[in-house]
Amino acid sequence: MVDRLTYYDPRKAITLYTVREGHFFCAGGKLEEAGLVENIAQTCAARTGYETKCCPLGDGAIKIGLIGAIRKMDIRRAPRVGEQLETAIVVVEDVFSTSLVEAKVEIGGEVIATCEMKIFLTEINAG
Repeated sequence: MVDRLTYYDPRKAITLYTVREGHFFCAGGKLEEAGLVENIAQTCAARTGYETKCCPLGDGAIKIGLIGAIRKMDIRRAPRVGEQLETAIVVVEDVFSTSLVEAKVEIGGEVIATCEMKIFLTEINAG
């Protein structure tokens, strides 16, 4: 649920995603809450994948990640089909294989969702 990674640094990543008709998480022309959560998680995955594959310190082995916890979720409105989400995550803390991130989802500068998310990386290779 990410079309493009538009920004990366070791502490931040930004992605773009356009909501499409017929997507698994769409109903009634809108992206459901679970779709917003998945978009945030996939932004975390894009950051980790980019870091693993493209950075000098990455080992090249992409691991499967799991959502460990979601806190302070605030969804202000559901995105409509055709709208483009800009999702930014900022790493608050990395401890071993766990990252705590703050996330913000915007559409045209309007904040539509925020949360804190913990992501756990497993030892299982993604493919």
